[in-house]
Amino acid sequence: MAEDHPADAPAPASASAPAPAPAPVSARAALLARLAELGLALPHVSPPKGVYVPAVRSGRQVAVSGQVPLVDGALVATGRVGDTVTAEEAYELSRRCALAALAAADSVAGGAAPAGVVKVVGYVACADGFRGQTGVVDGASDLFLALFGDAGRHARSTVGVARLPLDSPVEIEVVFALDAG
Repeated sequence: MAEDHPADAPAPASASAPAPAPAPVSARAALLARLAELGLALPHVSPPKGVYVPAVRSGRQVAVSGQVPLVDGALVATGRVGDTVTAEEAYELSRRCALAALAAADSVAGGAAPAGVVKVVGYVACADGFRGQTGVVDGASDLFLALFGDAGRHARSTVGVARLPLDSPVEIEVVFALDAG
């Protein structure tokens, strides 16, 4: 029986052959897309205000130095929660700190991307008698859950203090887990 094509040529494609699978989306692209869905974007990493670096990668984790709510290098708010800053405002500032921490982690992640949260430590500068520190730091935790789902669940410490550097109401430090890259 004669063949319609030479023996060394590939067989003609069948009309019922499945379409090639779409290229996989990188973990970083997926993270940026999720941020966009939430109406957010990674901010620029603020330069440190002392002798330290914003973030350090070690293996598949990134430890982020404490982040305060900065925009273009200036604090968004100053003062103590329960005095000049409301708990609701501090919750939003905590979210802003968490987003800054994510940007710092992303800046040192190399070919990997933040894929979850291991630990959060939240510091709240609070007036005497203020007892809502946990609710303030929930701003950071809620953002991480919205971004990473179950991988955003983390260990956490919350500490109330008299003052924070630069008179910031909130400071958040984070340890992120990275994807395999």
